[in-house]
Amino acid sequence: MLRYKNTFLLLVICFGLSSCGIYNFTGGNPGLAKNFQVNYFQNFATQSPGSIFEPGMDRDFTLALQDRILNQSSLDLLNSGADLVYEGEIVEYRITPMSATAQQTAAQNRLSIGVKVRFTNKTKEDADFEQRFSFFFDYPANAQLSSVKAEAHEVIFERLTQDIFNQSLADW
Repeated sequence: MLRYKNTFLLLVICFGLSSCGIYNFTGGNPGLAKNFQVNYFQNFATQSPGSIFEPGMDRDFTLALQDRILNQSSLDLLNSGADLVYEGEIVEYRITPMSATAQQTAAQNRLSIGVKVRFTNKTKEDADFEQRFSFFFDYPANAQLSSVKAEAHEVIFERLTQDIFNQSLADW
C-alpha cells in the first residue's frame, strides 16, 4: 500500500511541475526579450474634437507606463535599442456630462483619456500591434476637475497601463 502512495505522490509532483511550464507571478511573458523602452507619448488630444490639452500629462503617462512594466516584469528599461518598444500619442482628454438631474443639469461628469499605442517586439514580430486604449473616471458635476484630477489620472492611468501591459506581455 505504501508503494502505491509513493508512486501516486511522485506522479502528482511530476504532472504539477510539467503542466504549467514556467510561471511568472506578475503575469508578464516577455519571451526572449530582455529589455524595453517607452518613447515619450506626445499629447495630441487637441486634435480630437471636444478634447482639451492637459499640461504635463504626456510626461506623467510615459512614466506611469514605464513604472507598470518595470514593476510587473523582469525587463530592464533602456533609452534606445530595446527588444520591446512602446510608443504612441495621447489622442483624447475629454470631459462630458453623463447623467442629468430633474432640473436638466448634469449630475455627473466623465473624464475620458485615450491613447494610441504602437508596440514593437523585436524578438517576436507577430506580437507587434497598433491599438487605441481608453478609460474614464466619473465625478460629481458640482466638483471642479482640479479637485479630482490627481485621483482621476491615477485611476485612468492604472487601467490604461494595465491594459497595454496585458495586450503586449500577457500571452495566455
